[in-house]
Amino acid sequence: MTGSLHVTTDSFAVWSSSVKAGDMIFLSGTVFTARDAAHKRIFAAIEDGDPLPFDVKGAFVYYAGPTPAKAGMPVGSCGPTTSSRMDGYAPTLYRMGLSATIGKGPRSEEVREAIRETGALYLCAVGGAGALAAKCITSVEVIAYDDLGCESVKKMTVADLPLIVGIDAAGNSAFAEI
Repeated sequence: MTGSLHVTTDSFAVWSSSVKAGDMIFLSGTVFTARDAAHKRIFAAIEDGDPLPFDVKGAFVYYAGPTPAKAGMPVGSCGPTTSSRMDGYAPTLYRMGLSATIGKGPRSEEVREAIRETGALYLCAVGGAGALAAKCITSVEVIAYDDLGCESVKKMTVADLPLIVGIDAAGNSAFAEI
């Protein structure tokens, strides 16, 4: 694929295998935020057999901690967190059915292999552009771990969030040459 593609989270199966590492997409749909502290709690819940804050199967997780909302906006800045900080958790979540993660920077070989095995994706948001990303967020709801503040798990609706395919479903990485 060349150019850009407008896609939705609920039609992942239709478009996910056609995008390639380095392609630009504009994502619309439901995305959950989770950073380090939330991942630690999610994994404690998995280990304890407790319910998770959202159904991992088919989900998109954005490694972000949105800042408090400004007047007339659902969030303040909402830029990506360095994805490698979640590399210890990601393979398990991909194997549980996670469709995609969104963050910034390269991923480990273990994450890349889990993506290849499951046909999932790693999508990259532009670091330093959190204020621009916030303009693509139409609603936000804290759904778990409210005590974590900006690191709580949030359910967000995004409209045309610009992203780059960092690792495609075949395991090809846009970071391979770095």
